[in-house]
Amino acid sequence: MTEDSTEKTFEALAGEPEDAQEARNGLRHMAALSLSKLSDGLIDPKLVLSWLLTGLGAPAVFVGALVPIREAGALLPQLGLAAVLGRMAQRRWMWVAGSAVQGLAAIVIALAVAMLQGWQAGLAVCAALAVLAVARAACSVSHKDILGKTVGNTRRGSVTGFAGSVSAAGVFVFALLLLSGLMQDQVAVIWAVALAGLLWLAAAAVLSRLSEPDSDVQAPGARPEYLSILRRDAQLRRFIVVRGLLVVTALAPPYFVVIAGQAGAGGLDQLGGLVLASSAAAFLSSYVWGRLSDRSSRLVLILSGLVAAGAMLGAVGLDRAGLAGGWAIPGVLFVQMIAYHGVRQGRSTYLVDMAPEDGRAAYAALANTVIGVLLLLVGALGGALSFVGAPVVLLVFAALSVAGGLWALGLHEVEKP
Repeated sequence: MTEDSTEKTFEALAGEPEDAQEARNGLRHMAALSLSKLSDGLIDPKLVLSWLLTGLGAPAVFVGALVPIREAGALLPQLGLAAVLGRMAQRRWMWVAGSAVQGLAAIVIALAVAMLQGWQAGLAVCAALAVLAVARAACSVSHKDILGKTVGNTRRGSVTGFAGSVSAAGVFVFALLLLSGLMQDQVAVIWAVALAGLLWLAAAAVLSRLSEPDSDVQAPGARPEYLSILRRDAQLRRFIVVRGLLVVTALAPPYFVVIAGQAGAGGLDQLGGLVLASSAAAFLSSYVWGRLSDRSSRLVLILSGLVAAGAMLGAVGLDRAGLAGGWAIPGVLFVQMIAYHGVRQGRSTYLVDMAPEDGRAAYAALANTVIGVLLLLVGALGGALSFVGAPVVLLVFAALSVAGGLWALGLHEVEKP
């Protein structure tokens, strides 16, 4: 691709770049993130891995541990990883290493489910997923830093949003294959997990070619004063509260499935149906949310919080009215997943644009570590409330989502041309 065509392609997708180097970097970000996000969809712990372990006869304790291992494991290690990142001049190598390790861990998971049964399969998959989650944490804490260094403000949301839509298209095809019956054989799903591993390795190779300026290197033993950052930055504190309240958008989907199952909604396949709803929502909304985030990521957080609450209340209303059968719940689940992708896009863009240039890694690590703890607490709350019923959980989650959207009204606008 020529320099002129590179700039024109990037401009069409994300806006006018400052120079050809930014355009090349932006396209490499798009390609690497697309591959990585597609891998996420193919190995989805709450759907694909749960389905595989259930079929292998693994005890329920291992199936129930998959999502907490993945989510908390990807957030809690970030303070330590941020300290390591601060001593790196070329910080893309942490993302490259993290992506490569995720790929290898996914291949180990594929081998485990192909060769083991019962509790042995459950233990092996959970152990490999823990490694994958820590590697994911390395990618998360480093990417905001390198994205901020290599792609200009007002274009970063479009870069990540485009990748979300491209990857969602691939996951959408995967979901259609699941629903068609062509991939109901367990071996075919195992191959999909192995493919996720190869795509993560390819993503590492793509981002390794990023043209990245050197960062200032911290002295050994130097660590950001995280409590000091929290004390002096009121906007960061508010952002963490907003994001903490909006974690319910990630935890709500399984309760939609519970309501549909109790209503005998056979049209929502336990594996393909939810993957289809999620991927369709991501495909249709990620790029739009990304472009809107470049204008106002604050507005994206407000809107997505309120939309998610509406979807949760809609599911409860359908259940109470006895109308939760057929494709009614998948319909509101689709709306919920659109809101979820809005929260993901808005929070990522807001944090990158809000944080000072030399403090993005510290801000990301601090926010993600706090959110990891909150995610465990809110997840435990949802688990406790589930004994009363899925509608009660969704009512509480809807209230928290509204609170998150309204609390975001107090955030500053951080997107500046």
